[in-house]
Amino acid sequence: MFKKILIANRGEIACRVIKTARKMGIATVAVYSDADRDALHVSMADEAVHIGPPPANQSYIVIEKILDAIRQTGAEAVHPGYGFLSERAEFAEALAKEGVAFIGPPPGAIEAMGDKITSKKLAAEAGVSTVPGFMGLIDDAEHAVKIATEIGYPVMIKASAGGGGKGMRIAWTDDEAREGFQLSKSEAASSFGDDRIFIEKFVTQPRHIEIQVLGDTHGNCIYLGERECSIQRRNQKVIEEAPSPFLDEETRKAMGEQAVALAKAVDYCSAGTVEFIVDGERNFYFLEMNTRLQVEHPVTELITGVDLVEQMIRVAAGEKLTMSQDDVKLDGWAMESRLYAEDPFRNFLPSIGRLTRYRPPEEVERRVRNDTGVYEGGEISMYYDPMIAKLCTWGQTRETAIDRMRQALDRFEVDGIGHNLPFLSAVMDHPRFVSGNITTAFIAEEYPDGFEGAELSQADAVRMSAVAAATHLVRQRRGAQVSGAMEGREYKPGSDWVVQMNGEAREVEVVDSGDWLFDVTVAGVKMAVDLTAWRPGDVLIDAVVDGAAMRIKAGRITNGYDMAWRGARRKVFVRSPRVAELAALMPEKLPPDTSKMLLCPMPGLVVSLAVEEGDEVQEGQALCTVEAMKMENVLRAERKGTVAKINAAPGDSLAVDEVIMEFE
Repeated sequence: MFKKILIANRGEIACRVIKTARKMGIATVAVYSDADRDALHVSMADEAVHIGPPPANQSYIVIEKILDAIRQTGAEAVHPGYGFLSERAEFAEALAKEGVAFIGPPPGAIEAMGDKITSKKLAAEAGVSTVPGFMGLIDDAEHAVKIATEIGYPVMIKASAGGGGKGMRIAWTDDEAREGFQLSKSEAASSFGDDRIFIEKFVTQPRHIEIQVLGDTHGNCIYLGERECSIQRRNQKVIEEAPSPFLDEETRKAMGEQAVALAKAVDYCSAGTVEFIVDGERNFYFLEMNTRLQVEHPVTELITGVDLVEQMIRVAAGEKLTMSQDDVKLDGWAMESRLYAEDPFRNFLPSIGRLTRYRPPEEVERRVRNDTGVYEGGEISMYYDPMIAKLCTWGQTRETAIDRMRQALDRFEVDGIGHNLPFLSAVMDHPRFVSGNITTAFIAEEYPDGFEGAELSQADAVRMSAVAAATHLVRQRRGAQVSGAMEGREYKPGSDWVVQMNGEAREVEVVDSGDWLFDVTVAGVKMAVDLTAWRPGDVLIDAVVDGAAMRIKAGRITNGYDMAWRGARRKVFVRSPRVAELAALMPEKLPPDTSKMLLCPMPGLVVSLAVEEGDEVQEGQALCTVEAMKMENVLRAERKGTVAKINAAPGDSLAVDEVIMEFE
């Protein structure tokens, strides 16, 4: 077995590999860029080597820099994680020349499966069902339109060397095919250094279901069930689960056997994933094979009890698999929610900055797991993927796993950046998700105008008002005690309040029953509020209202609280009756007029400008392209106008809401 391995990656996956290596008694080496000097994976590893500037193409994906780090530390093997160099055959070959083991499949398998065109041909030869499409490379935008027309819209335009949702676009028209080709080609070049593009039929009403395979160097290969990955946004997975609520045992077996047949066709060893698209009739078609560990691998580990990272290390060390297909048993259900540094209330645009608060829920053996690569006080950089953590839960049933996920999300505290916790909570409560009736179009169909927060029922709004009033009374009393002690007099706050939320005012009476228990009457409805698990100063209000738990995140604002619960976010004002009466007379402050400006919607880098000063633009016309967290975003004109002034140039780094251009 290896004595020391190097992890050629960063963030949560580097931390994940370090944990298993430590359990196996193997020393670890981290690599880091300037932006990651204080990163969690650096402090966790036994050794760390600096490899260059923040951009990945100047550090993490420069093979020679990784080789230098290996030479400096004497690492015997390298785990590539996912992304970066994980599916680069030349990296595995370079390691072999150095006499260093690659903890992954052989270069031939990476090359064959990493190229999506070649992999589809091999899959067809191995008897694997494939999606109709054009197997050659696309020359230019007009060629893309010609092929798309022949296949029939809608089509998926994909980067041959792609992965992780990068370099992928769906086209329904000729114009979308032209634009999608250019964007996919550009993204593929910047993310993978390979701009080759191909096109295949886009299956409507699709589910994205993948099979986990595991093989050794002795000819053994098994599959470890499937993962449902249909909750996606812009082809990027958001929530995964295992097993799938849609598959029956017959389909699972057929997909698993085809996945193993493909793996054996390329002499695959190590952990890998064969991805399928499945239609409403359970017909399945091969999409691609990822010759690496998947982001969502924890859900498979939770239902099988197999540590996939450990198995990868053992296979790379030449060991045989200790299990056969008959030994694989699926036990219970697992969920994974990806916590991203992106603001769901701003159309999921990337967010960067310092994590002023980062408090994950407590991990419980198997039931709650949080794979992360950040810590409170750390920085979220614009240079890398926006994923902060992967929160996983397990239960004997799907319902239990979902309920545990709800509770874990309720307890997750993040401040300082925009994040998608409210959206994840909303999905967990969505009736369609709970029923398992999902497709890859779930987010687009259920949130067509973006996410504006979950709806709050009248009953939940009343309960939230009760919690706000009870906590407000406690805070008022604490303030009165301090103030009274300083001024030599006693002040007792009243028990009657008016709680205003979403323009609706409710009269509230709070009666202190002692021991952090309160009887609260909201608009004539009486309920018991238990605050024994909460103390002033806690951001998370852990309350029990009439026996039902409500873990509400509450930030202080003037005369009230910014409260969030289960994806719903409300400004809740708690005032005395007289103050509430006067507040109702105050004029509402209007936001500034930015209708004649193009603002940068996310922190990012200006890639290109499509217009010049003096140009007339039409509604929907492309104005500029901004790159953020490895994704290119085209900003378009909202209405007809004339460009009066351009304030940014290609190469400029912009903050959120910085003015890019102004219009007459």
